[in-house]
Amino acid sequence: MPKWSWKTVLFVMFIGLLVLVVAMVIRGNLQSMEPENVAKIDETDKGEELDMDKIKEIYLAGGCFWGVEAYMSRIDGILDSVSGYANGKTESPSYEDVLYRATGHAETVKVVFDENRITLDEVLLYYFRIIDPTSLNKQGNDQGEQYRTGIYYSDDADLSVIQYRLQQVQRDYTEPLAVEVEQLSNFYPAEDYHQDYLDKNPGGYCHISLDLAFEPVLRVSDYPKPTDDELLQRLSQEQYDVTQNNATEAPFTNEYADHKEVGLYVDVVTGEPLFSSLHKYDSGSGWPSFTQPIAPYVVTYHEDQSAGATRTEVRSRSGDSHLGHMFPDGPKEQGGLRYCINSAALRFVSLEDMENEGYGELLGWFKN
Repeated sequence: MPKWSWKTVLFVMFIGLLVLVVAMVIRGNLQSMEPENVAKIDETDKGEELDMDKIKEIYLAGGCFWGVEAYMSRIDGILDSVSGYANGKTESPSYEDVLYRATGHAETVKVVFDENRITLDEVLLYYFRIIDPTSLNKQGNDQGEQYRTGIYYSDDADLSVIQYRLQQVQRDYTEPLAVEVEQLSNFYPAEDYHQDYLDKNPGGYCHISLDLAFEPVLRVSDYPKPTDDELLQRLSQEQYDVTQNNATEAPFTNEYADHKEVGLYVDVVTGEPLFSSLHKYDSGSGWPSFTQPIAPYVVTYHEDQSAGATRTEVRSRSGDSHLGHMFPDGPKEQGGLRYCINSAALRFVSLEDMENEGYGELLGWFKN
C-alpha cells in the first residue's frame, strides 16, 4: 500500500468535499425547478394522477383571511388555499401596510381547485355561505376596506359564471349586493405566520363557522346526464317527452299530485335532488306543487312564451330536464311561489331509502 503524504491526503479530502457540495447544489436546483403546485397537489391527493388542465384558481375576499383560508382548505376538491393581499395600489405590501397605510388591498384567499371534482360555481356556493354579501367593508367583527368582500378572476371565461351566481344570490336579498367583482390585478401572499393560521393556532380568532365546509353542496359532477340512447332505454315515453321535449302531463292522474310520503323528489334523468316533501303542498292544480326547490341552485329559470303568455320555465341544473313552471301564487307565508312540476320529471326516494340510495348526507335536512 503506497504511503501518501499529509498534503496528498488533504487534497483528496478537499476534492471529495467539493464533489459532495456540487451534488447537493445540483439536487437543490432540480427540486426548485419543479412546479410549485405539483408538490402541494401530490400531497393533497395522495399521489392520485390529476388532469393539470382542470386545475383552476379563483381569488376570494371574505373578511379576515384566517377563517376563509381554513374554511376553503377543508372542502373536498380544493387543492390549496393561500392567504394574501389582492387588488391594491402598492407592490408587496406587508400586513401593517394594508392595515394602517391605505394600500387598497383586500385580505384575499387564493383558491386552487380541481374542476373535475368541484366547479367554480360550486366553490362560489361554499363562499356565499360564509359572507354577508350586502355588507360593505365589514364581515363579522372586522371593519375596513381591507375586509371587503370580493371575487377576483384571472380567467375571463370565469366572469359569466360569477355573474350568474351573483344574480341567483341577489334573489334572496332586497338590498343590493356589495361583493366586488374584478379581474385580478395583483396578489401578494401574506407573511408566513398568516398561512394556515388556524391550524397553527386552533383557538385563534375566526369570524365564521368552519363546520359549514362539511355541510353538503349538491355537485353537478355527482349527477351526470346519460346519453340520449340511454334515456330512451331507461325512461318511459311520457318521462322522455316531458323532460326532453318540454311536454306537459295530464293533471290529477299523475303519480305524485296527491303523494304525501316524506322524502326526496329527484330528477328522473340524473338523480339530482330537486325538491323535498317538506316544501310540498296541495295547490289544487292537479300537479305536484312545492314552495321552493331543495336548494336554490339545483334548478334554472327560463322565459317561456309557448302558451301565448309569458311564464317562467323551471329546468333541472345537471340534466337540463324540463320540470314545469314557477308561478307567483303560492302560499304567501312561505314565500309566495308555486313550483308546478310534472310527476314524470321526478322520481321519489323515501326517507327510509335515502341512505341505501346514496342520499344519506341529506338526512340532516329533514331534522326538526
